[in-house]
Amino acid sequence: MVIVALYLLDILVQAFAAPCNPNKADIILVYCYPKTIITNIPECPYGWEVNQLALGGVCYNGVHDSGYYQFTIPDLSPKNKSYCGTQSEFKNPIYHFYNSIVSNDSSVIVKSQPVNYSFTCTYHANYLVNQAAFDQRVATVHVKNGSSGSFESQLSLNFYSNAKFSSKKEAPFVVETSEIGSDVFAGVEAKGLSNRFKVVLNNCWATPSSEYFYQIQWPLITKGCATDNSILVHENGKNSRATFQFNAFRFQNIPKLSKVWLHCETHVCDSEKFSCPVVSPSAKH
Repeated sequence: MVIVALYLLDILVQAFAAPCNPNKADIILVYCYPKTIITNIPECPYGWEVNQLALGGVCYNGVHDSGYYQFTIPDLSPKNKSYCGTQSEFKNPIYHFYNSIVSNDSSVIVKSQPVNYSFTCTYHANYLVNQAAFDQRVATVHVKNGSSGSFESQLSLNFYSNAKFSSKKEAPFVVETSEIGSDVFAGVEAKGLSNRFKVVLNNCWATPSSEYFYQIQWPLITKGCATDNSILVHENGKNSRATFQFNAFRFQNIPKLSKVWLHCETHVCDSEKFSCPVVSPSAKH
């Protein structure tokens, strides 16, 4: 009898609990990270409690966060093809991920105005990374928050000691005259991205200057394929790292420019929408 009384008391407390103070601010804060999207809306929007709001209409995962209700998409790669109703599309060269936070109005009566907070995160697919190969490390990284995200902060151009690509080599490194023609192992790697995204090398080239548009250039990879038989592309578009090797060389008649800079136009490919691995014509036979 005591247990029944306590149960009824709990029901009455919930039924007559003071509603939250309605907030009619139509704002939404969106943080687009390389792997995660976080969305904040004002607490108690038009009188709705956090447990009455659903991300994508399916996930009641909102939490209180300093005056806001916060909803999180933890991974842009869907698990079991469902990540809280998030939709995605590719409009070259932009990836769009979009979703909404909606009120649950399935009860018998509704006393609050229905809400639907829609939001979008956009990510560029193409990036340029560069590195001084032979002879000052250069890293061009930045993170963009807000309604636009960036994968660029997760991309790095690295050099390796051998064809296993397991041990990174500090750059720049010195190539002696006697070592001209020796193998150089390089790769562009993405860290912290969802598994659905693969790294594709579109074009890679070398210059004697840090300027990628310098007039003197030596092409290594064009449209994802090696430019000659001395260059070997190991992996391109298969996973989070694309790797290749080429022979060390020097630019002639440029005495004041001793460095060789490597530049790669890189594409982040969505493997759930596209076939990402690059197959060169010579590799098909």
